[in-house]
Amino acid sequence: MKVLVACEYSGAVRDAFIALGHEAISCDLLPTDAPGPHYQGDVRDLLHYPFDLMVAHPPCTHLSVSGAKHFSAKRLTGQQQTAASFFMSLAKCDIPRIAIENPVCVMSSLWRKPDQTIQPWMFGHGETKATCLWLKGLEPLKPTNIVEGREARIHKMPPSADRWKLRSATFPGIANAMAAQWGAA
Repeated sequence: MKVLVACEYSGAVRDAFIALGHEAISCDLLPTDAPGPHYQGDVRDLLHYPFDLMVAHPPCTHLSVSGAKHFSAKRLTGQQQTAASFFMSLAKCDIPRIAIENPVCVMSSLWRKPDQTIQPWMFGHGETKATCLWLKGLEPLKPTNIVEGREARIHKMPPSADRWKLRSATFPGIANAMAAQWGAA
């Protein structure tokens, strides 16, 4: 299967698919954190390649409800509209199977409710971090390892230069579930 992992610099989801024998490439404006197939640039440059599956992680900065107090200012500058338009360009592209991942965000009211909301604790990580999935041609993920110790450590991170990067990382258990379940689709 040919897999595009959009807006991913970590290589976590890409590498989970590659480990199962798929041809996968990540794409982000940032360089990859892990060696492997990666296009550094705008994902829209790749959307017309014949991929079988896309797992997309569009930026949530201007969409996430955690920043709702800033929505008025973001709409005045067009930042929220631009972010929503980018999200929709991924959702409406001509790839047969698509998963778009984002936190609880305005896309639920601007477009439609997500097909599924998952938590890291459903996939072997004792964390809480609601992650919404909008799916096309894919089944919802089935939990693989429900664990206790459900703590909001991600949300309690102290300020730092790379806090945004640490908060946006895909948990390995979720990446592995995506590859195992959607790679078999």
